[in-house]
Amino acid sequence: MKKYLLIAFVIMGSLVASAQMPGAAGGPQANIGHIYGKLTDSAGKGLGGASVILLRSKFDTVSKKTKEVLLKGMTTKANGEFSLEELPMFGKLKLKITATGYEPYQQDISFQFKMDGGGAKPNGDASQQMSKALNAFDKDLGNIKLQNDVKQLQGVVVTSSKPLMTLDIDKKTFNVDKNIVTAGGTAVDVMRNVPSVQVDIDGNVKLRNAAPQLYIDGRPTTLSLDQIPADAIESVEVITNPSAKYDASGGNAGILNIVLKKNKKAGYNGNLMAGGDRRGGYNGGGNFNIRQNKINFSAAVMMNRMRNQTTGTTNRYNYTDSSDINILQNNLNKTKGAFIFGKLGLDYFITNRTTLSASGIKVHGQFKPGETIDINTASIINSISTTDYSQRISNSSREFNANGLQLGMKHNFAKEGEEWTADLNFFSGKNKSEANYTTNYYDPIGSKEGTQLQKVISDGNNKFLTI
Repeated sequence: MKKYLLIAFVIMGSLVASAQMPGAAGGPQANIGHIYGKLTDSAGKGLGGASVILLRSKFDTVSKKTKEVLLKGMTTKANGEFSLEELPMFGKLKLKITATGYEPYQQDISFQFKMDGGGAKPNGDASQQMSKALNAFDKDLGNIKLQNDVKQLQGVVVTSSKPLMTLDIDKKTFNVDKNIVTAGGTAVDVMRNVPSVQVDIDGNVKLRNAAPQLYIDGRPTTLSLDQIPADAIESVEVITNPSAKYDASGGNAGILNIVLKKNKKAGYNGNLMAGGDRRGGYNGGGNFNIRQNKINFSAAVMMNRMRNQTTGTTNRYNYTDSSDINILQNNLNKTKGAFIFGKLGLDYFITNRTTLSASGIKVHGQFKPGETIDINTASIINSISTTDYSQRISNSSREFNANGLQLGMKHNFAKEGEEWTADLNFFSGKNKSEANYTTNYYDPIGSKEGTQLQKVISDGNNKFLTI
């Protein structure tokens, strides 16, 4: 039995020797190599569709350098298995594996079989040599685990801005929080830039040729437009056909709803602002917001000191059968004053859909408008020409105070557009003013003929509660 095993081993050794030395005898290259394995991810799951290529080093006679050329290639099966056959037994090979989302993998491959020295050995040693010879043709690479390729991309910031106007079924909303033209002014300046709203030279606002009702955050208010700083306004809603949601006393003109800025960003945040003009007016203020867990607290204070000046000319002609009258009027208006606007707000988020809110508003202001009017009257009555000149000087002062308290609850239902709200709104306002008018009359040569004095004192207050 030992003799038969020795003969078989010698025959196998000669076959291996002849396969390892084909070049020396001038014979063909022995392409009988075979490699196989399985590709897995970090969890051990097979990776299909990965690229598996085998490169071979070859001498380039042109460049006189060794370079790698493609020998075999394939993609892994759905279960991650791959197999490459008919590979050369001599020379170094390089296996490269790539897959999307994973780090590249490479491994050197070579087929080598070495006979143990000392000749054939008895019993089991001969069979072991034969097994090694057979296994030299096949290489099981086992499970090759690829590592995830994690890369941190550069941060991308996406910014967007609100449209200047949005249309709803019952209203038009104009976003004015980014309007730098009205910065430092009042709500009157904002309304001058809102389409469909007319503002005259005295600051009176009309909507559809009538005075609209003024709302703040969807609730009636005693404040006037010149008592609301422009920097506190986020948007203006023009509601020409108020629904049952609003008070029925809105009138035919509709409602101007001023939506104030309200910050609900998480954490601590705020900003400061300041501005000035060439006449000595200035404005400043800031707001601060804290959002922690279920509590949102906000505070805002703004002050506006104005130095306004307006000039105007009026030229009027009256013609009748017996007279012609021409009145030329030049006026100069100067206004000095300041007002301060403060607001505190608190929101408590009971659930993701239910919120309790409370806010308070305090406004105080004082203005001193002055006006000088020069009136020249030239008349021809029954062919008699006369000229009159008068000057009217007015000095006034106006002071106002306003207080507001708002309590509300809002619950959003799962269906979009359905909500339940409850509100309590209290507003009160006081104002007082005093105006002194002095009118001087002059003859054609400039001598004073007389003086008329007038004094107007007024005050008022109002308050209302809406539930």
